[in-house]
Parts: sequence; C-alpha cells; structure tokens
Amino acid sequence: MQRRTLAIAAASAGGFLAFLDTTIVNVSFPSIAASFPDAQRADLSWVLDAYFIVIAALLVPAGAIADKFGRKRVFLGAIVGFIVASVICALAPTWELLVAARALQGAAAAVLTPVSMALMLPEFSAERRATGVGIWGAAAALAAASGPPLGGVIVHVADWRWIFLVNVPIGLIVLIAGSKGLRESVDETVTGLPDLAGSAFTIAGLGLLALAIVEGGTWGWSSPATIAAFSGAVVLCALVAWRCITHPRPVIDPSLLKIRSFRDANLGSMLFAMAFFSTLLGNILFLTSVWQYTVLAAGLAVLPGPIASTIVAGPAGRLADRFGHRALIVPGCLVYLAGVLILRSAGVEPDYAGVWLPGQLLTGIGIGLAFPTLGAAALTHIPEAKFGIASAVSAAFRQFGAVIGTAVLIAMIGNPLTLAAANDAADRAYLFGAASVLAAGLVGLTLRRARPVEPQPVVAEPVAVRE
Repeated sequence: MQRRTLAIAAASAGGFLAFLDTTIVNVSFPSIAASFPDAQRADLSWVLDAYFIVIAALLVPAGAIADKFGRKRVFLGAIVGFIVASVICALAPTWELLVAARALQGAAAAVLTPVSMALMLPEFSAERRATGVGIWGAAAALAAASGPPLGGVIVHVADWRWIFLVNVPIGLIVLIAGSKGLRESVDETVTGLPDLAGSAFTIAGLGLLALAIVEGGTWGWSSPATIAAFSGAVVLCALVAWRCITHPRPVIDPSLLKIRSFRDANLGSMLFAMAFFSTLLGNILFLTSVWQYTVLAAGLAVLPGPIASTIVAGPAGRLADRFGHRALIVPGCLVYLAGVLILRSAGVEPDYAGVWLPGQLLTGIGIGLAFPTLGAAALTHIPEAKFGIASAVSAAFRQFGAVIGTAVLIAMIGNPLTLAAANDAADRAYLFGAASVLAAGLVGLTLRRARPVEPQPVVAEPVAVRE
C-alpha cells in the first residue's frame, strides 16, 4: 500500500509540475519585463510560447518513446530535466537564455503530461480507473488554478526567478517518491520510433507562425519578413501534414481526423484555448498596467475564476453524460462570452466588485462547463485501443490554441505608452477572446449527442501512447 501511495503521489505531482508552469509565469510577466528593459514585450512573449510550442509538438512522440524505453525511466529522466531547466530559467542573465530554458522545460513537460497518466492508471483496477483519471485531473486543475495566486505571492515576497526555483523541491520530492513507488512498464508491441522529424517541423512551423503574428505589427503586415514567416509556417505545416500521411508513427494519426466528433471537438478545444490563454495573460496585463495593481493583487484578483471552474467541472461531466456534450459546451461558451464582455467593459477606474468579480466568475463557470467537455467529446467515438494517442493529440490541439492565443494577444496589445492606450489595447484583446470563444460555441453546435458505441474487436497493432 505504501508503494502504491507513493506511485500515485509521484504521478499526480508530475502532472502538477507540467501544468503549474502553464499559468504561474503569466502573473510574473510584468516583473520579468522589468528585469529585461532591453527586450520588447513581443520578445518576452516567447517565454510563454516557447513552452507551449514544444509541448504541443512533443506530446505524442514523448509518450511513444516512454512506451518503448520504459515509462518509469523516461518519467524520472524528465523530472531531472525539468529541475535543471527550471534552475537555468531562474539564473538566466538574458531573456534569450530564459526563452531557451523554457523550451527545455516544455520538452520535459511534454513527457510528464502523458507518461504520468500512463504510470497512474496501472495502480487502479479496470473498474476504478475513472478514479485514477479524476485524481490526476484534480492535480492538474489545482496546478492551473494555483499558478496565478502562487506566482503573485512569490513575486511579491521575493523575485520572479523564484517562481522557477519552487519547482526544484517539488521535483526532488517527485524524484524520490517515483524512484521508490513507480513500477517500470514497457509496451512490447511498440516498434520503431515516432516521427521526430515531423515534431521538429511542427516546432519550426508553430514558431514561425507565432513570430509572424507577434512581429507583424512592428515589421509591417505586408513586409518581406512577415510574408516570409507566414509562408515558412504554411510550408512547414504542409510538410507535417505530408509526413502524417506517409510516416508509420506520425505526429497526428490521420485516421483519427476522419472521426467527425474527434475533429470538430478538437477544433473547438483549440478555439477555446485561444480565448482562455489570451484572456488569462490579458487579465494580468490589464490589472497591472491599467488598474495599476501589484503583481500579488493581480494574482489574487483572478483567483475566483479558477475556483469557479473547479467547482463546476465535476457536475458538468455528469450532466454531459446525461444530456450530451453539446448541451454543456454551447451554454459554457456563451457564459464565457458574457464574462469576457463584462471584463471588456472595465474602464480605467478600478471596480472590482461591480465589474471584475462578475466577469471572473462567469468566465470561470464557462471554462468549467465547456473546456473539459470539449475534451471528453473528442474521445466519444475513439476505439479503446487508441485512447492514449487520441488523448495526446487532443492535448496538442489545446497547446496549439495556447500558442496562437498568446501570440495574437501580444500583437494586439503592443507597447502602449499611455493609460488610455493601454485600456484601448485591452479592449481589442478582450474582443479577440470573445470572438474566439464564440467560434468555439459555433463548432460546439455541430457536435451530435453521443450514443453508446458497441465494443469493437481490437486488432493488434503498435500503440504509440498508452495512458
């Protein structure tokens, strides 16, 4: 029992680490900018996007490599890599080194996300695996929710560099617990390696797309540099698509995209992620730039949203099972839209109780209703043998949305020099979030109510990722 407890704790904490660094850095963004005055806000956007891009590109191959070489071994190696990258982030003397270290963090997090789940599930019997998924999901949700307030407290009492150093003791504890508690497992059916070249092309393509979006306003949208970046992104994405068709272990299995519910729900997830991540960073920048909140006050100000999401997500899953995914996704998107429009109505004079709190609660409720339900809808008609790979691809689509949403936000905000200009930039950013979530709701309308699917015979085949 003690070994099992250590295994569950280690796997959950591994997921916690990966998800904590998706949100804790947002609240420290103004403090990081102050430490590197020679860097533009567009330059520093890569502190966020480098993490998202690498995770998105490596999720699927990371899980496959762990299946082949040993999940425990690869998981513990990723923990060590995450600790080392976090220390480099904390000590980085330049913003360029900080971005590079964040990319290394992203590579480690791409392993931790699927492999921690794969190590968790064998600790539960088949009929209790939903409990294991729930424990892992609760740890991930706690990490995402605690990121902004924890980051605010750390920056307030110390320095932004400590938001990375906090990963060190957590990582060491996970390393010790995992070494003692986790059991090694290897998927003997896996042959060959995943498409690592395709993953590299994905990183380059997403990087060029983000670069074009972020720098387009500065370079000029019709300038040769912007056109070249967009063109390069298109070419690389086309190359990735070609490799997905021709490679035996592709980044995205094209057969999954033939399943309408999977295709549509992942498109909705990507659009919702664009709204979520752009609003998340936009909230912090608005509070610190327009309302002149401290980083600590800003981190605490956004806390009601994640709390509302956590409360709503559990009952929403049960309601979706009863009434269908569309019945939760569409209202959730509309509630989120209402919340964003309320936040957009905020003026230069602070009004927390009258504007900010209602907006945060509504966006939080909308996230709890729609975001996890979109993920569940994507897996509705997926054969059980492909659950692992399908889950990894779905997570990658959410990261695609994070990359695009963050890049568009930075491009829209720019570097306003006056309070009025900052408020106008925030209006544009919130309008983008509203348009993205409205598009996600329209996609949600296309999802049909799930019907029970008869079990299908499973043909033995190589499995890329098993969670």
